[in-house]
Formats: sequence, structure tokens, C-alpha cells
Amino acid sequence: MASEVVQITRRGFGQTMRRDAWWVQPLVVFIILASFVAYATWAAFQNKYFSYGNYLSPFYSPVIFGDSPHSWFGPKPAWWPGFVPFSPALIILPFPGLFRFTCYYYRGAYYKSFWADPLACSVGEPRKSYLGEAKFPLILQNVHRYFLYVALIFLVILSFDVWQALWFPAPNGGREFGIGVGTLVLALNVVLLGCYTLGCHSMRHIVGGYIDQLSRRPVQKKAYDCSSCLNRWHMKWAFISLFSVMFSDIYVRLLAMGVWHDIRFI
Repeated sequence: MASEVVQITRRGFGQTMRRDAWWVQPLVVFIILASFVAYATWAAFQNKYFSYGNYLSPFYSPVIFGDSPHSWFGPKPAWWPGFVPFSPALIILPFPGLFRFTCYYYRGAYYKSFWADPLACSVGEPRKSYLGEAKFPLILQNVHRYFLYVALIFLVILSFDVWQALWFPAPNGGREFGIGVGTLVLALNVVLLGCYTLGCHSMRHIVGGYIDQLSRRPVQKKAYDCSSCLNRWHMKWAFISLFSVMFSDIYVRLLAMGVWHDIRFI
């Protein structure tokens, strides 16, 4: 029986037979993620304009140390190194940041956009070998499941910030119930962050994905189904919540700077 040897040649970096604009999606993702990282880094080092009355930017919540009335444990501690710039955001931002950085969706997004690994389907890669996430340093991505627990704690803290945003200074010196645009902005941010976090792949595993016969556990099956429902939009929640947390900081910042003025509905 005759046989034919077919030799497969590897595509060079960026080479492809695709005729569509395959480069648009990774380019857009690169611009969005790079812009967010740049803004978040800038905002974290500002150490000002992060609160306005009862509103607190999610970039700075919780204020562990600081000169803000929202601070939990008072001003900057004496042990803080003098050569390190101080900002309350620098203490807490790494935790939700690492939750996103190790997210299953974000991995695929920035692997393509920043590392070109791969740029897109059927497009040549810059590397000739594949190591996956089984070796250092990418094996550290497995900490994602543990940062999920931290992200859930932050949801509780940010929800408390929304509660605080419902109480405004009263004329008699106390506090009175009210709803302003800032209240709605912070509340919407928590909802969107909740949709992103509770639909996380690790969350689905925690609430029931590890069970072989889930139908025998009706409560966990319901939780799994709810998490799976959110997971279908995981990519969209990932980007929408990214915009919402950044806009929340911008809104509070511009209020504190006197550029914008909050509107009270109640």
C-alpha cells in the first residue's frame, strides 16, 4: 500500500492564511487592559481625592491606614518605610488585582494580547515550545481559587460602603437617609462585581462542581445553576465590572476635586 509523507511546516510569527481582521480583538483587549492598569496605578499613588463625604472609592476600600475619616486603624503607621510612597490603595489593591490577574478568562485574554501566545487561532506564534501552566512561574496561577475567598470578602466590604453611602450629614449634625447619584454608582459597581465574582469558574466548583451526582444535592445544585448562569456572561462581566470599578473611582475623585456635583434624589 502506497503511503505519502506530509511535512508540516511551522508558521512564522504572525503568519496566517486568515483573511479576516483577526488582530482587532487582541488589540482592543490590549488597549483596554493596559489603560486600566495605567489608570489604577496612577490613582493608587495619588493618595488624595478618594473620598467625598460618605462616598469612598472602591480603589481605596477598605482604608486600613490613612488620614481619611474612613480609616480603620488611624493614620500612616510609624513602621511604614520612609522610602516607600504611602497610599491606602497600595495596601489593598493587590488582592482584587491578583484575583483578576489569575482569572481563567483574563489569562486567555492577556496571554493573547500581551504575550501573543497565541495571537489568534491559526496565526503563527513567536515561541517554538509550549510549557503550559504546569511549571514556574505560570503554575502560580493556581492561587486563583484562594484569591476568590478574598474577593468575596471585598464584596462584603464594598456592600458596606454602599450602606454608608445611604447616610448623609444632617443639618442637626447627625446623619439622615438619602440616595444620590454616587450611591447608585457604588451600588451598581457592587452588583457588577458580584456578577463577575459569583460566576467565577472556581466559584462554580466550590458551590457544587466537585460533586459527582449534583442532582442529589438540591441546594447545591441550585447554587451551581445560578453560578453557571452568571458564568455564561463571564467575559462580559469581566469587562463591564472593570469599567464600573474605574468609573466609581473617577466619579468620587471628580466630586472631591469639585469638578462634578452630586445629585440627591432623596
